[in-house]
Amino acid sequence: MSWFAIYTRPKNEKKVVEGLEKLGIEVYCPMITQVKQWSDRKKKVEMPLINSYVFVNIEDKKRNIVFEVPGVVRYLFWLGKPAIIQEQEIDTLKASLKGIFSSVEVNGIQPGDSLTISQGPFQGKEGVVAHVDKNKIRLVLKELGVLITISKEIE
Repeated sequence: MSWFAIYTRPKNEKKVVEGLEKLGIEVYCPMITQVKQWSDRKKKVEMPLINSYVFVNIEDKKRNIVFEVPGVVRYLFWLGKPAIIQEQEIDTLKASLKGIFSSVEVNGIQPGDSLTISQGPFQGKEGVVAHVDKNKIRLVLKELGVLITISKEIE
């Protein structure tokens, strides 16, 4: 069996995970807890680390069964074939989420700067700063080609 990345409809990751688990498929969706600020309150919300993606461990010949779950769009492809994610990459992702950082300080960083992430789930990955706000940075990871947001935790 191999790990594959599945692209889901936006904000459907949790529903897709539940549906795939009901089919007996091993699935992994890395989740993080963020503090969200509304006008009247703050709340901790569990969100996917990588928006619109979940990982499944499934036999190649049974790959089409995932399309029975509402919210599944397609597999992620690499060089014309479904991208296979190595077991050690999934294990590394799981292990790195255990030591996730709690706050970020944004000082002297400008769009276009190149940064290497020093801690958290993307530790060691290099990215280019796309946008800087008072409490967050949007960073495009070169290796993965994804946009991530690093936020300062609201106290």
